[in-house]
Amino acid sequence: MNGLGVAYAMGIGGTGAGDAAGGGLAAFVPLLLMVGIFYFLLIRPQQKKQKDHRSMLAALKKGDRIITQGGIHGTIANLSDTMATIEIAEKVRVKIQRGYIAGILAKGEATE
Repeated sequence: MNGLGVAYAMGIGGTGAGDAAGGGLAAFVPLLLMVGIFYFLLIRPQQKKQKDHRSMLAALKKGDRIITQGGIHGTIANLSDTMATIEIAEKVRVKIQRGYIAGILAKGEATE
């Protein structure tokens, strides 16, 4: 048996420098792919949801029927930049921070 065959089997011979440079780039491809997947599946939808919530809060007006993050249904009686006063029953008003309004109820949705 010649010594050249053993050298190739051990990885001593050949172009080892070119293999190392290609292996480093190939190691980052799965990492970049994972970052891209996380962005499109987690980060981007969350940013879109936050943008929609901010635009909903900006569009609030007196008389809108809303639901809070705590599940309280009511009608907006007064609005300021940071606070909202909602009427949850006749002559029962509660002040909440504007950011805790979860959504506007549709006209047909009943609150019981």
